[in-house]
Amino acid sequence: MRPSRPSALLLAALGVPGWLAAQGPQGCVFNVDRVGGLGSQFVIGADTNYYAGGGVRISCAGTSVRMQSDSVAYFGRGRNTLVQFVGRVKYRDSTVTMDAQQGTYYRSGERWEARGNVVTENLANGSTLTGPYLDYNRALAGVRDTVELWAIGRPTIRSYATDSAGVRGEPYVIVADRVRMKGNDRIWAGGTVTIDRSDFSARGDSLLLDSGMGERGELIGTPSMRGTGGDAFTLTGTRIELALDGREITYVTALGQGHAVSADVDLVADTIGLDLEGRKLVQTLAWGGKAQPRGLTTEHEIIGDSLAFDTPGAILQQVRVFRKAFVGTIPATPGAERDWMSGDTVVAMFTSWDSAGTPISALDQLDARGTARSYYRVESRRVGVPLPSINYSRGERIVVQMKTGGQRGVDRVYIQGAVDGVHLEPVALRPDSAPADSLRRRNPR
Repeated sequence: MRPSRPSALLLAALGVPGWLAAQGPQGCVFNVDRVGGLGSQFVIGADTNYYAGGGVRISCAGTSVRMQSDSVAYFGRGRNTLVQFVGRVKYRDSTVTMDAQQGTYYRSGERWEARGNVVTENLANGSTLTGPYLDYNRALAGVRDTVELWAIGRPTIRSYATDSAGVRGEPYVIVADRVRMKGNDRIWAGGTVTIDRSDFSARGDSLLLDSGMGERGELIGTPSMRGTGGDAFTLTGTRIELALDGREITYVTALGQGHAVSADVDLVADTIGLDLEGRKLVQTLAWGGKAQPRGLTTEHEIIGDSLAFDTPGAILQQVRVFRKAFVGTIPATPGAERDWMSGDTVVAMFTSWDSAGTPISALDQLDARGTARSYYRVESRRVGVPLPSINYSRGERIVVQMKTGGQRGVDRVYIQGAVDGVHLEPVALRPDSAPADSLRRRNPR
């Protein structure tokens, strides 16, 4: 071992003309940019290892790659060369910045490994990754067309969305046991994946996220999604797919055993789609072949081959039911009678009003078309008639107009085309004027 000026040692080790020629034009040609202290060298067989301290800066000639730390150790020759950086490590290139406690640059594969309190920032979109372990592969002509990154130990990713003007918004915070990233826009995460933002959270065992050309994401492994804004909702399924625009989620689909719950409806279906605009739920769709979608509102049950709930401004305005459509009131008690309407299609219109600062929706009109059927009861206004009248109607189209102004019940009914049906009125109860003893058996004597 011979102490010496590290600049001479490292220049000799990293700048030998024969070795540089052996690297080829695509690999890292190490340049020593700064050495702040003394160094040493150890001869081990045919190799010589070099060490330097006091603050060292090294770059890859002709590139944007810059590395620095408190001390540096250089091992090996040619393609097998590696350089270790220890203490306040920094790595910079044209795509990322990276800080860590330790770092190693491997000449073979042009790979950078960062260890201990790793903090990485993507310079293209501002997204960050923090965690204990990170492996980073540079883009290199003839080797890989874009950067690749691996991280373990439950790293945390902050992925920023941008609006149409390019303004960066609130980030999605992604945490997983392990993560792989490729380029600026592709993420694969596995092992208890969580995604959170102030208005949104999701859970799953695995995540695929392509915010570039693919503009899509996918959660599998008992996935769930929850909206936490003013129009809160939850969504579960066998698989949840995401549609993206500028890293902003615009559409969510639950595939297989879908279940969505919002302030307006509790919905189950094979497939459920949620349309989001400006972080607000504006439409919910449900369809599937194994079982008819079924939705429950506060007062109604809705069944059909496909359902559509329109909720602009987080207020229920319309429900559309297609094929084998059915809309019925919720029975007051199990097995009790209820009003209902059916048809090839049924459209339910809702009206809303403000109640002490809270928007409230109420059914305004039902419109059934194609083999339309309706069954409803009307409370009698006659004294002594406790039972309602019953109306069963059939036609090509039936429109039921509900009472307004906070009143409940049917106001009027319109029926068109091949009309028939039945209307039953209850009979008023007659008081029994017979003497109380008139029904007694007389004494046979």
